[in-house]
Amino acid sequence: MELLGRPIGLNEPLFAIAGPCVIESEALVLGVAERLRAIADRLGMLIIFKSSFDKANRSSNASFRGPGLEEGLRILEKVRAETGLPLLTDVHDAEQVRAAAEVVDIVQTPAFLARQTDLIEAVGACGKVGNIKKAQFMAPHDMAHVVAKARGAAEAAGREARVIVTERGTSFGYNNLVTDMRGLVIMRDTGCPVVFDATHSVQLPGGLGASSGGQREFVPVLARGAVAVGIAGLFMETHPDPAHALSDGPNAWPLDRLEPLLAELQALDAHGIEARRRWPDQA
Repeated sequence: MELLGRPIGLNEPLFAIAGPCVIESEALVLGVAERLRAIADRLGMLIIFKSSFDKANRSSNASFRGPGLEEGLRILEKVRAETGLPLLTDVHDAEQVRAAAEVVDIVQTPAFLARQTDLIEAVGACGKVGNIKKAQFMAPHDMAHVVAKARGAAEAAGREARVIVTERGTSFGYNNLVTDMRGLVIMRDTGCPVVFDATHSVQLPGGLGASSGGQREFVPVLARGAVAVGIAGLFMETHPDPAHALSDGPNAWPLDRLEPLLAELQALDAHGIEARRRWPDQA
């Protein structure tokens, strides 16, 4: 599959989706985006800036949700104008898809909404790349049905179906997630590039009562494992001050530690590509 003029896939260079969970302010988002632009240039890596205009699935109604659709998309447009980074954002209902698709390069469906047919079909038909996150309650092979919905809608609209699928952990009892690395291989059967969400996979949903906790120290561990298994891209929420982030701080990766981790994963990915070319039966 081609994404933003570059081929992506199992045996293509790793790309990254990174940014703060939610648009906290224009200044914060632009500051993070400028640093991501510099990292992308130094590493020669495709980095897609991500942030949400609305976090509709917060644990508590007292939690910060974001600036909303109109203001959020205005800020994202400014990110593109000032940094040139491609953009990704979430949509939560079918009515938001058209407006988001006019601004961003990738329209993402949150994991909790992977079974919402109208939303999946709207994303599939919108003309932009769709990133569909596997729900925490779904088996990896179930994503074949979700992708079929998006592809069917794209075909009905006379558009090319362009879909990415993302693993973000599976519910394991209460307030905990685990990542089954086999799922990364199983989801390749959809024919879509597979992305691993390294930060939401260490989330502890509702683990702090009115908000989610997280085990940030395991982000590099799981990211290394996923790259070693073989993925097309890595999703990672990052923040300059995770302790004071307004959403998902406990599992966000510190921005000042992002570049060395991406460089390490980039090197591991290159080694994996070479190994799979030499021994394709082991992939």
